[in-house]
Amino acid sequence: MERDEELSEFLRSRRARVTPAEAGLGPGAGVRRVPGLRRAEVARLAGVNVDYYVRLERGRRINPSDSVLDAVARALRMNATERAHLFALARPGSTRPGRRSVPPQRVRPSVHRIVEAHEPLPAMVLGRRMDVLAANRPARALYTDWEALPGPARNMVRFLFTDPAARSVLVDWAGSATEAVAHLRLYQGRNPADPLLSDLVTDLSAASEDFRSRWADHDVHQHTYGAKSFNHPVAGRFTLAYELLGVLDDADQFLTLYTAEPGSAAEAAARRLGAATIADAGTGAGR
Repeated sequence: MERDEELSEFLRSRRARVTPAEAGLGPGAGVRRVPGLRRAEVARLAGVNVDYYVRLERGRRINPSDSVLDAVARALRMNATERAHLFALARPGSTRPGRRSVPPQRVRPSVHRIVEAHEPLPAMVLGRRMDVLAANRPARALYTDWEALPGPARNMVRFLFTDPAARSVLVDWAGSATEAVAHLRLYQGRNPADPLLSDLVTDLSAASEDFRSRWADHDVHQHTYGAKSFNHPVAGRFTLAYELLGVLDDADQFLTLYTAEPGSAAEAAARRLGAATIADAGTGAGR
């Protein structure tokens, strides 16, 4: 998708989710044929000319200033992540390149050792587009045997939407799927010319209605910590906390480390998971 069109759809999606009451417009705002605010109301709230905002929302190349983008972000009640995404799409002077090659990512040996040393708990390294760059044995048993898959298939978003194991293993599959697509949208805003991202979105849009509907929402978010519940055929049902830690020399690499309270049932489940072979785990390539 062209950057102009992406900006246009993102602004429309944010405008549609803000109600007149949330914007402080009161009961006099009138009956709505469509949800959310009108363009004129956004312009008034942001303190900009209506025609100017209409051109901005239509993706016209008008080079808005930082102050205008800040005002629009406030009017549309954007959070910090959404604001950063807006700037990435509309920053003055930004180029709109075509497809360009992106060099492959490499995981340093020391980072590999961190991943392996995290056993018996799962650990992975996620890269651009949520590609799985490294995973220890518990992570492979929990999700899928990433190393047995061809390169393009080693991707968490692709796993979530195309592998039936994802829906059975993740208790809140819908929540995980929504988070993953929102992360992918955020990456797209910073890397619109990545051809592998374009290929991934094309493939998943053709393969999954669930993906298409979430992609059309234009939500952007990046969870850096939280908890996930699993229902695993060997380890049983358990919940692990997780942390995403950035690798400083590669802004698009994240260590994903799962943790459990020492001596807890979750830790015991993780130990069962770590002891299982991929074939016994019953997920992914080892099924």
